[in-house]
Amino acid sequence: MPDTTTEIPRTTTGTGRLNYLDQSVHPSLFRNGEVLTRRDPDGNDYGTTGLILEGMELDIHNARSLSQAERKTCRDNGFELLGSPLEDPGIDFFSHDAVVHDYYGQCARLVSETMGARAFAFDHNIRSASGKQSRKRVNGGQLVQEPLHMVHGDYTLFSAPQRLRDLARPPSGNDTLRSVLGAGESLIDPDDAGRALEGGRFAIINVWRNIAETPVVVRPLALCDARCVDRQDLVVFEIHYQDRIGENYFARHAPTHRWYTYPGLTRDEALLIKQWDSAGVLAQSEGAVSDAADPDNPCTFSFHSAFEDPSAPDDAPDRWSIEVRCMVIYD
Repeated sequence: MPDTTTEIPRTTTGTGRLNYLDQSVHPSLFRNGEVLTRRDPDGNDYGTTGLILEGMELDIHNARSLSQAERKTCRDNGFELLGSPLEDPGIDFFSHDAVVHDYYGQCARLVSETMGARAFAFDHNIRSASGKQSRKRVNGGQLVQEPLHMVHGDYTLFSAPQRLRDLARPPSGNDTLRSVLGAGESLIDPDDAGRALEGGRFAIINVWRNIAETPVVVRPLALCDARCVDRQDLVVFEIHYQDRIGENYFARHAPTHRWYTYPGLTRDEALLIKQWDSAGVLAQSEGAVSDAADPDNPCTFSFHSAFEDPSAPDDAPDRWSIEVRCMVIYD
């Protein structure tokens, strides 16, 4: 990861290529076996079904150029940028143990302070296209994954509460926290999980950070304002692991979608991305139209994707990033 100086674009609006599911794919709120992948223990896909893609060139707005009144927040829009220098600037992100034991705590504290609730870091990925190509492996962990060039949300009406139930049990064979928790111990107290699932509130927040010495220029992250997503835009994408089936929401394009990016993200910044909020309108009702239906409620989640920025120079350094997922419990 070279240490070079890269100019950060500051224009108000640019364009980028985003991959959606084709309009021929049926919308779905729940699993139906139509769109899926199979994934090995290293996190690699090895067979997909129903993935009919539609690539689109769309406007992507510079979120750094927004006024204070227009500033996007995790509560209302599904994402938020925070200044957050590393507590340990020398941390080895390619050591699984170092990340779990040293960095998870910083992420949980940041999410807790921002969301006003208890937060528990439970999983992470490191992403880089060149790292994926060279099959770089985290010491004690998985292979580095490539940035996902697909409009998606990480959880669904089924998988979000299921993840909370899972975290209220002792970790299974391939869980990240196996090396941290004692025998029979769970990350989330089962009583707390039960209250959150039965009329309480929980959320899942990703802490996304550039881990290279240079700002992100290639394969940056685009984020969709959650207030402009309708239930008809959603398609369940099943992920068949060795021991369970997970779910994401992939997206069909809608002209209402409004996209943002934060050019030149650095190691001293943390981008919070809401993956689920049980208080959101979409999360509370199968018949909900969108989170815009009740602006007083927090939003449910933000679609996001890596994208190809045509303004990026050919010799720009590759993106290296880490995302840490946190479960949030509201008392």
